[in-house]
Parts: sequence; structure tokens; C-alpha cells
Amino acid sequence: MEMGRSQEMSEEKKRILRERAKRLAQEPKDARTYEREMEVLEFLLGRERYAVETEYVREVYPMKELTVLPCTPDFLLGIVNIRGEILPVIDVKKFFDLPGKGITNLNKVIVVRKDSMAIGILSDEVINTYAIPLSDLTPPPPILTGIKADLLKGITHQQLILLDIEKIVSDKRLIIHEEIE
Repeated sequence: MEMGRSQEMSEEKKRILRERAKRLAQEPKDARTYEREMEVLEFLLGRERYAVETEYVREVYPMKELTVLPCTPDFLLGIVNIRGEILPVIDVKKFFDLPGKGITNLNKVIVVRKDSMAIGILSDEVINTYAIPLSDLTPPPPILTGIKADLLKGITHQQLILLDIEKIVSDKRLIIHEEIE
């Protein structure tokens, strides 16, 4: 009789352990806590909210002493010297046909780097850095064409436009070669 009882206890333990293993093997109910995220730096261009991945951001630098270069496209504002490194500064507003409000004291240069290429991106105001879930990104809407779509990784549900830094820094339009007679 005692043998039957210990066998029942053993079977009960096995049943409990199986149930516990099934529960532990299930997906968590709140899967968002384990969702992949991307850290971004949010900034303003005109009235639009943009972001770049922080892995490409080297620093944010106040706009100072911009040297304008002749014979360059209108999106290339000029160059700046940041601690001995000469960097081109581009105005992404020109790429996106946003209304310009001119250079103000609030403007910053976001220095981004991919491999050996570094550029400055003009911004009206730097907002914050934070993580966004990758599932929040949607492809650029089909109404955007040309350069607008080419430079975007996606748009979040909160209307934050994520720029594709890899495409920007490798864009052939940044290579200026114009000979003057």
C-alpha cells in the first residue's frame, strides 16, 4: 500500500513538472519586452521630425564658421572644421524640398560617420535619443519618390522619419568634381 502511495506521488511530481515545463516553454504574453529595438537621435528639420541611428552619430556640434564652397550643389551648404577635421555639411531639407527658415543660432550639425566617410547633417534642433522598436518602422509611403525615398529607412507610427545614413554617406552626389576653365 505504501508502494502505491509513493508511486502516486512520483506520478504527481512528474505531472507537475510537465505542466511547469509547458508553461515555461510558451512565448511570453508581452512579447514587446523582448522586441528588437534601434537607438536613434531625433532632430527637427523644418517642422518635420527626423532621426538617425545613434551607431552612426559621432557628435552634435553647434553650427560655427561654415565655409561656403563655389560650384557645389545647393544641398551642400559648405564645410566646417571640427578639431582639425574638414567635414562637408549637407542640408537634408534641400533633398526633401522642405521650406527653409535660414540659419539660426539654434542650428546644430549632427556629425555622422560610416566607415571612413564622415559628414555633417544640418538640423534645426536636436530633440533626444531613445530606442524605437523595429516593428514600429514602416516602409516610406509610395507618394515619396526619387531622393526622398532613397534616403529613408522608414517611418514610425508617430511620424518619425528615419534617415538611412549608409545611403546618405555613400551617395554619389556627395562627390563633387567640377572643373572650371
